[in-house]
Amino acid sequence: MVDATAGSTVGTPVDPRDPAGPVGPVGPAGSAGSAVGGTAGDAGLLDRLEEYRTELTGYCYRMLGSAFEAEDAVQDTMVRAWRALDRFEGRSSLRSWLYRIATNVCVDALNAGNRRARPVDLTAATPVAQAQLTARPEVTWLEPVPDGRVLPQPADPAEAALARESVRLAFVAALQHLPARQRAVLILREVLAWKASEVAELLETSVASVNSALQRARATLAARDPQRTDPADPLDEGQRRLLDRYLAAFESYDMAALTALLHEDATLSMPPYDLWLRGHDDIVGWMLGVGSVCRGSRLVPTTANGTPAFAHYHPDPEGGFTPWALMVVETRDGKVSGITSFLDVQRWFPLFGLPDRLEG
Repeated sequence: MVDATAGSTVGTPVDPRDPAGPVGPVGPAGSAGSAVGGTAGDAGLLDRLEEYRTELTGYCYRMLGSAFEAEDAVQDTMVRAWRALDRFEGRSSLRSWLYRIATNVCVDALNAGNRRARPVDLTAATPVAQAQLTARPEVTWLEPVPDGRVLPQPADPAEAALARESVRLAFVAALQHLPARQRAVLILREVLAWKASEVAELLETSVASVNSALQRARATLAARDPQRTDPADPLDEGQRRLLDRYLAAFESYDMAALTALLHEDATLSMPPYDLWLRGHDDIVGWMLGVGSVCRGSRLVPTTANGTPAFAHYHPDPEGGFTPWALMVVETRDGKVSGITSFLDVQRWFPLFGLPDRLEG
């Protein structure tokens, strides 16, 4: 078993599962690197830790369902690993050691009891005639994430496709129904392709226990039936045409053209509001009613959670366009199956590197 405990400069042991401790820049210039663990000037070791940041962020995002909490968890992991470098004896790979620390950080966070969700996971669809906008706290919601923050670029196209599939909103939302350790087992075994023996060592349990947890996790996910969406990287010609038509229909506010692109059971949701709508009539009814404030908007293509997305800008009365929503568009069999508009643009536009306004 890997010794993942760390020693401070005064010899006090620190358990990397302990959530206490600073979370700041890691390395010689940071609060951690200059006073603890490895050699402050050893940039090579720091570089080795940083090599794993993207894949660890993807792992923590799947575990926690929050882009910001995932980045905090990875930073915490890096700080604890840096502190412990002088105690790391190489009995396992540096990668598996980092995953052990990250798993402990995430499990501790999840033991606080919070489970993130989408509006479709919390309430029934609402007929547009009864629609009311009721906001819930930020910690309620599954968060979008930029692909570049969580998806390394493996050489194998099949691995890349699996990675994108496993950060889809529907899949990550389904993961939130699993207990923390089952969640870790399923991600490590099914997404990251770890061996059962490797997961057992990481979780300090038996192979039989890992296999049992995986079986239970698979059964729970099968019951949740996270709907598949078309792969988005690279987009095929049909998908590009679909998204071009969607952009044109939305910007012209042509409801006939828009509904022609939607599945009959397509959904529309708008976190932080718990309202969600299903089907052509209710979606169009919303967009021609309360949603008509979106008339005259502009969309800028981007990607989120392995699927196409748009930065949605509203016309500004003083000229140009201002941020309104990050619109994640899920497609299936050549049509749009789901639209999730994340309205907290002060959080999402900086995270996605999107401009804070468009000129007219």
